[in-house]
Amino acid sequence: MIIPKTMRLPLCLTLIFNAITYNGSRLLTQNRIHYNFSSILDEQIPFVPWTVSIYLGCYVFWAVNYVIGCRQEEEKAFQFISADLLAKMICLLCFLTVPTTNIRPVIQGTSVWEEVMRVLYQMDAADNLLPSIHCLTSSFCFIAVRKNEAVPVWYRITSCFIALSIYISTLTTKQHILIDVFFGIAISEVSYLSAKKSGFSKWYMNFIRKACKKKEKEKSI
Repeated sequence: MIIPKTMRLPLCLTLIFNAITYNGSRLLTQNRIHYNFSSILDEQIPFVPWTVSIYLGCYVFWAVNYVIGCRQEEEKAFQFISADLLAKMICLLCFLTVPTTNIRPVIQGTSVWEEVMRVLYQMDAADNLLPSIHCLTSSFCFIAVRKNEAVPVWYRITSCFIALSIYISTLTTKQHILIDVFFGIAISEVSYLSAKKSGFSKWYMNFIRKACKKKEKEKSI
């Protein structure tokens, strides 16, 4: 099987909680004041419409590397997936506590990439920016492979390059600012270490095992 049976439920829970974090928090903060933490450095970063191809193309990268992360040795797989859940909890807290926004550029051109940017801006409101979930998830994709000996070295290097490209694309599409990128990466790393040291990954693994066993018993009845 592409995804081990024990990892299917936690992976589904990760997807569900990601939707709750991003879209649910938006509903709760839509009428609140949103803060803009843009700096002078952010103003110096150019708007590069074609990089939206990297920004949107990341979903394939995420899917592949999260499957790789879930196919590791069970304890490492649960450290990975529980850390992602922990990170999304932190994101939810951030989104609810300090709603953020930024000022997007006025798109004047009519190229394909500029039209795609218009659609993106219309579909994705300028909120829930700090931390950047795009950067956080891409960072987890690199975490999933960087010490995974089952993954070829060339793909580990490629994953690092792709993650860096996505970080940059969040800035050059003006979807995020520097502080969003920094905290997205930092939270992924801190969550990955904390999941193991705090015992959260072990607790989550036992919780999922019990849930799977209960489901199997119900099927056999």
